[in-house]
Amino acid sequence: MSASAAYAVVSPRPDRETFTITDLSAEFGVTPRALRFYEDEGLIAPERRGLVRIYSHRDRARLAWILRGKRVGFSLADIREMIDLYDLGDGRQTQRAVAIQRCRDRIAALEQQKHDLDAAISELTEFVGVLDGGATRKE
Repeated sequence: MSASAAYAVVSPRPDRETFTITDLSAEFGVTPRALRFYEDEGLIAPERRGLVRIYSHRDRARLAWILRGKRVGFSLADIREMIDLYDLGDGRQTQRAVAIQRCRDRIAALEQQKHDLDAAISELTEFVGVLDGGATRKE
């Protein structure tokens, strides 16, 4: 995720001041239960009006970060750290730097996993060849 992509995860919605749980569930393809879970984890903080949750643009943007982070394999703790850095008041410089480093680290981990998977596939393919060749000779 490039720094600019990290901040452009959702299009602005100037036509709306707030969002319901139904609105965000539909827009992001998540269940209301997932939104309540993220709230319980302190990742989003909708306003309450009685039993109704009212989500802000901030909650919507944080949800986009959460979902993107999950898609690429970040833990909820990593996601929380990155999105909470928004509030430092430094023009998002720290948030941007941390997000970039975390993304680079994640890319390196995924590249290592890919290498390991390719090696395992090669070894299994070779082993199947040995087993298959051995079965043919015994017949």
